[in-house]
Amino acid sequence: MKFVTCTLAAHGAAILDILNEQIRTSTSVYEYAERTPESMVAWFKAKEAKRYPVIGVEDESGALMGFATYGVFRERPAYKYTVEHSVYVHRDHRGKGLGLVLMERLIEAARAQDLHVMVGGIDATNAASIALHEKLGFVHAGTIRESGYKFGGWLDLAFYQLTLQTPRKPVEG
Repeated sequence: MKFVTCTLAAHGAAILDILNEQIRTSTSVYEYAERTPESMVAWFKAKEAKRYPVIGVEDESGALMGFATYGVFRERPAYKYTVEHSVYVHRDHRGKGLGLVLMERLIEAARAQDLHVMVGGIDATNAASIALHEKLGFVHAGTIRESGYKFGGWLDLAFYQLTLQTPRKPVEG
């Protein structure tokens, strides 16, 4: 197992595969249509523009087993110390602890960037993701009931947050 910084050229197709499988088969992503290869260009550009990490974990052959990242929580300036994160593991590698190690790295990256709050929006029925977040110290911050509709039913979106002890000297503006 090797941690890597994901790039469009090296990992874009693998990330797209992982995301599209989740879109097709689960409520982990509240989307209906699969993403396109072209959408990954904008996705990576947005991450690079804000210096947001895309941390991957590869197997011994170099295949991407999972990734974690964060992005803008809300566009208003006062939210600049808060990010919303995601962690996804390839279907063949779930249940092996990769989500945990990816999240640990992502939390380290957030601290290094002087962020203050990490937010995870989790489908309320996703017990594995909720347990992972709670293990890492995230706490339930609220649920928006029936906020999504997928696979013929209403979905409740639970928010979990981790408050970091950074930055030491926050500033406005």
